[in-house]
Amino acid sequence: MQKLLDNNAMIDLSAVIVTVSDNAPKVMILPDMRLPSGPFSTKHRTLEQGLRGWVLEQSHIDLGYVEQLYTFADKNRRADGKRVVSIGYLALVRGGEKKTSRDDICWSDCYEHLPWEDYRNGPPKRVISVIHKGLAKWRDGAKDSAVRRAREQRISINFPKGARKWNEELVLQRYELLWEAGLIAEAAVNNKSIIPGTAMAMDHRRILATAMARLRAKIKYRPVVFELMPERFTLLQLQNIVEALAGLRVHKQNFRRLVQGQGLVEKTSVRSGATGGRPAKLFAFRREVLRERAVVGTKLPRSS
Repeated sequence: MQKLLDNNAMIDLSAVIVTVSDNAPKVMILPDMRLPSGPFSTKHRTLEQGLRGWVLEQSHIDLGYVEQLYTFADKNRRADGKRVVSIGYLALVRGGEKKTSRDDICWSDCYEHLPWEDYRNGPPKRVISVIHKGLAKWRDGAKDSAVRRAREQRISINFPKGARKWNEELVLQRYELLWEAGLIAEAAVNNKSIIPGTAMAMDHRRILATAMARLRAKIKYRPVVFELMPERFTLLQLQNIVEALAGLRVHKQNFRRLVQGQGLVEKTSVRSGATGGRPAKLFAFRREVLRERAVVGTKLPRSS
C-alpha cells in the first residue's frame, strides 16, 4: 500500500460496486465479507483511474459510472500496525450480475446486510421489532435525562413508528445509530449481533450504508438510475429498479408521469414480448437531457 503523510499511515481505495438483478440491489463482495479494495499507486494519474485499473485487472469488469463517496479515516482503522485511510467509491454496473475472473467474488443482496432498509412490502416487522426493543433498552440506559431525550429523538427520526414517516435516505444515520447502541455484530460484545443482518469486515458495512444513502438521494435529482438500465427498457423495468434501490414501492401512474414529464425517456419503435401479455413499449434514456438542463429534484411518488 502507498504511504500517506508518514510511515504510520496507508491509503487504499474501496469500491461499492452495485448492480440490480432479480429486482434486488446487489453489491460485489469478496469471500471474507470485504468490499473490493486495493492500494493507490503512484503510477495512477488519479484516484479514480487507480480504482478502475485494479477492478478491471482483478475482476475483468470495466466499470461504468463511478463517483467518490467519502474518506474513511477513523483512528481504529488499522492494518499491520498502521492506520488505514480508505477512499470509498460508488460504482454502478449495467445489466445485472457480471461474471468475474475470480471464483471467490460474489454478488450479495444489499438487504442481506441492511435488512431493515427494505420497505417494499411494508416495514420488515420482525427486524424492526427487535430494533425497537434494542434501541429502547439503549435509550433507557442513559445516565441522565438529557441524554435519554437525545437518544429518543434520534430513534424517532431514524426508526419512526409509522411507515409514512420513514425517510429512506437516512441509511447511514440508521447504521451508525445501531452501531452506537451495540446492536450489530461490528459493535456488539463478542461480535454477536442483536439484530438480523450479515456483518461485513471492518467498517465495510458502514461504507455500503454510505453508498446506499448516496444512491437513494441521487436518484431523485440526477438520473443516475439509467446507469443501471439496458439501452432499451420498459417503464415497468425502470420502476422495479428504482423501487429496488429506494426500498419503497412507488405509485405506478404518478411515477410514469414524472419520468415522461421530465423528458428523461423517449419511446422507441421496438416492443418487448417478454412480459407474457401484450407487447410492452420500449423506451430509451435521453442522455442529452443532462446537457439541456439540470433535472429538477423531486420526491418519489410513493404508492401509500
